[in-house]
Amino acid sequence: MRIAVIGAGYVGLVTGTCLAETGNDVVLVDTDPEKIKVLRRGECPIYEAGLERLIQRNVKGDRLAFTTDTASAVKGRQVVFICVSTPPGENGQCDTRNIESAARALAPALAANTIVALKSTAPVGTTAKIREWISAGTQTPFHVASNPEFLKEGTAVNDFLKPDRIIIGSDNPVVFETLEALYAPFVRTNKPILRMDIASSELSKYAANAYLAMRISYVNELALLTGRVGADISAVRRAIGSDPRIGEGFLFPGPGYGGSCFPKDVLAYRELGRSAGLTLELAEATHRVNERQKQYVLERTIEALGGQPKGKRAAIWGLSFKAGTDDCRDSASLTVIEGLHSAGVLVTGYDPEARERNLGDVARHVRLVQKPYDALEDADVLVILTEWNEFREPDFERMKSLLKSPVVVDGRNLYRKNRIESLGFRYFGIGGHRT
Repeated sequence: MRIAVIGAGYVGLVTGTCLAETGNDVVLVDTDPEKIKVLRRGECPIYEAGLERLIQRNVKGDRLAFTTDTASAVKGRQVVFICVSTPPGENGQCDTRNIESAARALAPALAANTIVALKSTAPVGTTAKIREWISAGTQTPFHVASNPEFLKEGTAVNDFLKPDRIIIGSDNPVVFETLEALYAPFVRTNKPILRMDIASSELSKYAANAYLAMRISYVNELALLTGRVGADISAVRRAIGSDPRIGEGFLFPGPGYGGSCFPKDVLAYRELGRSAGLTLELAEATHRVNERQKQYVLERTIEALGGQPKGKRAAIWGLSFKAGTDDCRDSASLTVIEGLHSAGVLVTGYDPEARERNLGDVARHVRLVQKPYDALEDADVLVILTEWNEFREPDFERMKSLLKSPVVVDGRNLYRKNRIESLGFRYFGIGGHRT
């Protein structure tokens, strides 16, 4: 099929590239000319495992192209995906102005019966507004659909190529048939394509992310309780995760969730409830617990520094909000770095992928190094915030020789407390944690 993707950000890049990988003719459009130049060189502006290689292969195969001209990208296309950003507003409500701009820009160039499918996460009713915004700019008949994405940063390419499910929201059988044909190569293992009304499709993305975020906040709060009552969060997590009604996913304690989805989507879900006259108590609590968890890790670090942090040095391993990505948006690292800097601590950080550009204003409060052990020299504490594999089995003797004090704050519970303490370290994990 002939496809246009508006928005060459995280979702748009993965969507367009993976659709090109199955033989479709795809054009990606973005308003950022520098990003388009980078992509035309076959480079990827974000780190996502396997994505740059796919971009290069499909550009070489003439299946994937990039432009800043929306009209030329949309002209003659059968399906147009809107994948622009939807940042949070002042109170956390979803800002849909980028969606509106995209819809109005594409309207004059639409071919007859083009399907405009919304992938950007947006409140219920946004797809209906897209119909209105496009109709104001064209007399050409077209269709709209909701087609939410369920991509996880770090595994997004695999998630798209091998999805758990595809959700299509529409009121038109032609839309269902066309999008099902487009996605057919990705569901050959009989994963479901779910047809539903547009409102249910739009709400499904918020419902999924809010629930997953709630599980993270739940296990983080449980970890604090185990620390108070002398239990082991690793044992309790395995116990409840063995119940098939609960399962093991998203039950790992850590420094709190971050990234481009969960923080803003939980708030937007909360605001969607308020706009409907409801107080979504679980969403409120999920957000509060997550913010508290980031502060908890900072407090553990201050505790590890003996409660007198001024003038001391901290090394941080891991800046991105999770392994497999360079995304630092709403990462616990931002809270910890800012808090340590305010307390007079000199901070050195290392991450395999995250760079200064990912840290924003916080970058000026941390000195970044290129190798993990370079961060440790003369540090009074090592703080681990991201579960990169290279941190799981380090050279502990080398660590001890470099650190001024053999103290570890393990924000991911990567190490067994008994083992690391037997090696001469002081160890601070998340909650009660022994094994």
